[in-house]
Amino acid sequence: MKVFGIDPGSERTGFGCIETSGTRYHLVASGAIVPPRAAAFPEKLLSIHARLAELLEHCQPDCVVIENVFHSVNVRTALKLGHARGVAMLAAVARGVPVVEYTPAEIKRALVGYGRAEKPQVQAMVKLLLGLDVPPTPYDAADALAAAICHVHTCGGTAPGVHQATRSSKALTSWRHYRVERDLR
Repeated sequence: MKVFGIDPGSERTGFGCIETSGTRYHLVASGAIVPPRAAAFPEKLLSIHARLAELLEHCQPDCVVIENVFHSVNVRTALKLGHARGVAMLAAVARGVPVVEYTPAEIKRALVGYGRAEKPQVQAMVKLLLGLDVPPTPYDAADALAAAICHVHTCGGTAPGVHQATRSSKALTSWRHYRVERDLR
């Protein structure tokens, strides 16, 4: 299974593609898309969309994982991030690839075991799980790879299905919603 992770942003969008059998991971591609600084916002979005479309064509993933916005202090930043997320989703949906979303806390919890882990901790864990010599850079690429790994951990390494693509992230955002599944044999 190939999973393509995206950490959206209007100034820098991280991407990372991994291939997995469910137990071992192999890095396919990673990096960041940096639109021209002087470009107008719509041109930045077009640049992000065009590059993601190329990458998705090249990598041929089974699933795209996009980091979801959980909250933001600055409304303007949140709106720009929402536009970048929309462009990323459009690139995936246009290729017919299912899209799954996880909050940053869900991703950090799946990789590090702590939902408020720092970026260097996530970067180090991605390095360890992918067997890399050096941590992936920039942080946006590491975050995108972390999102992809999070999905594999969450779905158990099976092919993505409708239940993952439409799952509600509310179920994992608070300990109040956590329920232990028990085997009642």
